[in-house]
Amino acid sequence: MARRKAPSIPDDLLDQLLGGMDAASALNSPDWMNALKKALAERALSAEMDYHLSDEAEAENSRNGYGRKTVSTGTGKIELEVPRDRAGSFDPQLIAKYHRRFPGFDDKIISLYARGMSTREITEHLREIYGMDASADLISTITDAVLDEVAAWQQRPLDSVYPLVFFDAIRVKIRDEGLVRNKAIHIALGVMANGTKVVLGMWIEQNEGAKFWLRVMNELKNRGVEDILLAVVDGLKGFPEAITAVFPETIVQTCIVHLLRNSMDFVSYKDRKSIATALKEIYRAVDAKAAEEALTTFEASTWGQKYTAIGQSWRRAWEQVIPFFAFPGDVRRIIYTTNAIEALNSKLRRAVRARGHFPSDEAASKLLYLILHRSEKEWVMPPREWTMAKAQFAVLFGDRFVRALAA
Repeated sequence: MARRKAPSIPDDLLDQLLGGMDAASALNSPDWMNALKKALAERALSAEMDYHLSDEAEAENSRNGYGRKTVSTGTGKIELEVPRDRAGSFDPQLIAKYHRRFPGFDDKIISLYARGMSTREITEHLREIYGMDASADLISTITDAVLDEVAAWQQRPLDSVYPLVFFDAIRVKIRDEGLVRNKAIHIALGVMANGTKVVLGMWIEQNEGAKFWLRVMNELKNRGVEDILLAVVDGLKGFPEAITAVFPETIVQTCIVHLLRNSMDFVSYKDRKSIATALKEIYRAVDAKAAEEALTTFEASTWGQKYTAIGQSWRRAWEQVIPFFAFPGDVRRIIYTTNAIEALNSKLRRAVRARGHFPSDEAASKLLYLILHRSEKEWVMPPREWTMAKAQFAVLFGDRFVRALAA
């Protein structure tokens, strides 16, 4: 059996680093970083082989030396000694067969962090799977490197025109000045002329209002946005006025999905299905006049009398509901049936629930950015309704939509 070379970082020094030695200075050196990646990768691969051979199906199998493999990392190329087994059945998860790119120990940590694991949970995971005693401080050092990426992402240039932008917020608990406070994470999700979705930005704010939203709109403008054709919002105070102050031609539409969800907040569980059916008569009406008649009918009905707050909530938002009825069915379905912001928010809410609360604004930004970044990679196809909606946008907005196609 081929003899394995010792890692280029001495084991005792590696153990000190993993046990709490100051990681910042080590991570600043490319040579140190490559040596660290090599040592950690080889240790992890060896642990994977031990786990593979412990399987009952591999009882007759055994180690068979090492093979060499050169892989690319973010800081250069490294040569690894990959363990082999006699049966040839070992396929390491860290670096799969035929793959020549090693995402790196740091990227693996960031991936685990993006899935909602805390630094201590990652430490326990590494200990359980790979037998590594990586300190929570080392994990924090690696994940903190994402903050520079978050800042660059939040300031990056944007396209000049977006046909559709969803604005929404989720509430999170963040420790601030010794107290755990409720803060809002605001997300802007744009849909480009080809149907591709992109997150335009993320903002954390405890108190929202017209001044805050005006600042957000001016930030988008300063980053290159010249026009938004249709903005879908969730009825936040001061939002419509802030949008039109910066983008005067934008049509502001209250999100129908949010109106429906808010309506259900007033309803007992056993009545929800009936209420949902009754409300369809409003948002599926052929035009604004028919919709208002349907709303009046609902308010006078048994359900409307039982849950008077529903009719009142629709009335308060009615000025921003009306634009919806001027759109053809294909555009309406983009707005409420395939409401992209809802699918995105569900991922964010799962991560928030798993955390409970965040120690700082930066910690919340770090995790939520990673989730947003992962989600964007999954958006490879536009919604199937977009082809028909795009044709309708071209008719409704004319030259403004042509500019979006050219952006």
